[in-house]
Amino acid sequence: MTNNDILRRIRYAFDFKDAEMIAIYAAADHEVSRSQISAWLKKEEDADFVKCTDKELAIFLNGLINTKRGKREGEQPQPENRLTNNMIFMKLRIALNMKAEDILETLKLVDFNLSKHELSAFFRKPDNKHYRECKDQILRNFLFGVQRQLRPEHTTEFED
Repeated sequence: MTNNDILRRIRYAFDFKDAEMIAIYAAADHEVSRSQISAWLKKEEDADFVKCTDKELAIFLNGLINTKRGKREGEQPQPENRLTNNMIFMKLRIALNMKAEDILETLKLVDFNLSKHELSAFFRKPDNKHYRECKDQILRNFLFGVQRQLRPEHTTEFED
């Protein structure tokens, strides 16, 4: 999945409007324009499409955490220059205030079964021997499960 796919899926799942997307970036102390948001959300084949960088997605996810959970005291986290699916999954977990059981229930909504041990491997440090790389399929199913929770009336899978 590309960063643009992830941004589109999050926007669709939460039904965010442009103004809300801009406010989420602002919650991470970053200013974006409506045209930037629009360009990131376009399809790759569109002439106005602009690739969303890891740092731009990290800023958005940090802003989503601040919007959903409130800003933490003191210095704000710096956006990562390089994101992995594991980091994206962790940021979404934090933003949605989900425990392992909540994530497993979300995945069950889309008929995707994972054990608690498999799930915990995604949230370990990369140098841990039990660390496991989060594949696109797992992140995609999680985002689709979140969509099912938040927008049950839209039961067909998000279309890219």
